[in-house]
Amino acid sequence: MKLSKARLAFLFGLAWVSAYAFLGPAAGLVVWALPLPTESRLTQAIQFFVYEAPKVILLLIIVVFVVGIIRSYFSPEKTRQVLGNRSLFVGNVLASMLGIVTPFCSCSAVPLFIGFVETGIPLGVTFSFLIAAPMINEVAVVLLFGMFGWQTALIYVATGLMIAIISGFVIGSLKVDRYVEEWVYGLKSRDCVMESRPAFDDRIQAGFTAVREIVSKVWVYILLGIGVGAAVHGYVPENFMAGIMGKSAWWAVPVSVLIGVPLYSNAAGIIPIVHALLEKGASLGTSLAFMMSVIGLSLPETIILRKVLKLPLIFIFVGVVAVGIIIVGYLFNLIY
Repeated sequence: MKLSKARLAFLFGLAWVSAYAFLGPAAGLVVWALPLPTESRLTQAIQFFVYEAPKVILLLIIVVFVVGIIRSYFSPEKTRQVLGNRSLFVGNVLASMLGIVTPFCSCSAVPLFIGFVETGIPLGVTFSFLIAAPMINEVAVVLLFGMFGWQTALIYVATGLMIAIISGFVIGSLKVDRYVEEWVYGLKSRDCVMESRPAFDDRIQAGFTAVREIVSKVWVYILLGIGVGAAVHGYVPENFMAGIMGKSAWWAVPVSVLIGVPLYSNAAGIIPIVHALLEKGASLGTSLAFMMSVIGLSLPETIILRKVLKLPLIFIFVGVVAVGIIIVGYLFNLIY
């Protein structure tokens, strides 16, 4: 007998809870079975990997499933309708919040930008969306929650929203519309297409589809990132990173951002490494700044946006966001 999508989702949730509950004992059993000294560096590295890797992947699966269902309530057209005819600052706030739950990747930067401009959404509001969407994604939130706890995950979401809102507001206030390629403004706004409302089973299927598509793309990066993090965890001396990325090094935050901007990685690859760096003495503010610059100022996205933006606006976009990330880094180094 064919199971309904709702019943299938229930069984999926039951299996997930069971797997997560036995994760700790299973990882401990694997490490115990190894013919290695308990306190050796290799054992510590392996212990880090065999516990963190399945934990992060399990958390990723359940969050991506839930977010996939949430995303079924949004579409690019509906997003444009929500953001249209809003005051500048309200539009920046809404765009940043919508950026968290709407589908986005580097390859969709240009179509989304054009669609927003076509429907008359202000440039600053558009940039708030383009900044928030890649920076605050479910992969990053899951990894931060799984490795650092809900407080750090909440800090990440709050600061990412703040950067997206303020950066978009600043870019909008600078009146830089002249730096958008002329052909973009020559496009006519498309008529809105009536969209059918998906059934509940279709929304659940959207969750399963999101798991299949997203997890299949990032699991390798997760394992690679956790592998590097395990090596740092096992072999880098305690407090080694304090002198390089610690609070006492005043130059650490801007240098970390400058290093992170040209790099390209996703949250799955960079956050496990940041976790290990923090354990070895790196400060929270510097680590967050480095992480945000890598995943928030994606090099492929910046190159793709060159198709619709002139170079001065590209530099303004990168500069404003980078300054916001640096300020966040110093702020959290001061607080924590």
